[in-house]
Amino acid sequence: MAGFFWMLGLTLLAQGFLRTLGDIGVGCKKWVPDTEVKGFVKCVECHPGNRVVKLSGPNPEKLCTPCENGTYIHQSLGFECPSCIQCVGALVHFKDCTPKSNTQCKCKEGLRCGDAECTFCTDECGKGEEPTKKRDCRPCPKGTFNDQIHQNCKAFSTRCPDPTHIIVFQGNASSDIICELPQPPTTLPVTNPENNPVKPDGNKEQPWPMESFAVIGFLMMCLIVFIVLVSALIHCKGKKEKIQRRTPSKTPIVISNPSDEPRTLIAIECSFHEAQQEQGSSTESLISKDSEQEIV
Repeated sequence: MAGFFWMLGLTLLAQGFLRTLGDIGVGCKKWVPDTEVKGFVKCVECHPGNRVVKLSGPNPEKLCTPCENGTYIHQSLGFECPSCIQCVGALVHFKDCTPKSNTQCKCKEGLRCGDAECTFCTDECGKGEEPTKKRDCRPCPKGTFNDQIHQNCKAFSTRCPDPTHIIVFQGNASSDIICELPQPPTTLPVTNPENNPVKPDGNKEQPWPMESFAVIGFLMMCLIVFIVLVSALIHCKGKKEKIQRRTPSKTPIVISNPSDEPRTLIAIECSFHEAQQEQGSSTESLISKDSEQEIV
């Protein structure tokens, strides 16, 4: 009865040990007969997390043994289990160490793993930059670009992937060249052929733009206004001269004392007639009557 409980305890202890190892196998996983020693086998592959104790022996399970706690092994046929690394400095703990895998670390925010195992951290380089051996970043050299996060710069493309496209952007530190289809030529509005005569060389005359008509209309309006103003000035000047001609002269007329001689009366009549043309017929009638009376 005591032996039964002893065997049960060993079984439970073995199961707990296997759970601790991550449910890995124990001993040699693959083996072949040893040609040098009869009845022996030669191990060619250990179970993951097991190191080689000896290559040949009668029992395959005795040829390999699991790595001790705090150690691991990657090789399928290795003799030593290296110690698990510790995440320190910029490295922070991510996953625990197991007999078949090392401790997994990750970098603090703003940093990036420097290798696949993340054994060190570097600055995270953005677009237009690339990482250096000094674990920092530098701008992409002239003629190169980087459009990814933390990648090496690449040379610009020299031509468009599609031959029907043309280069519309020569690229910069964060972008390669950009290609697009060429733009179609701008077409002019269709006009009536009768209103668009053809020149002798076969080219059609282009219709004048609306701006030209507006300028011509403005100039014609200015010309009409100028002609009207000049005509008005000329008309006003002529009217003023006509009024001045009609205004009687203010030169005093000296009339001598009348005499009985007819010559004197005739001279007085002529002088008076020149000074007062507006009185006309009335003055002449008066002089005629006076002359007749004197002659009688």
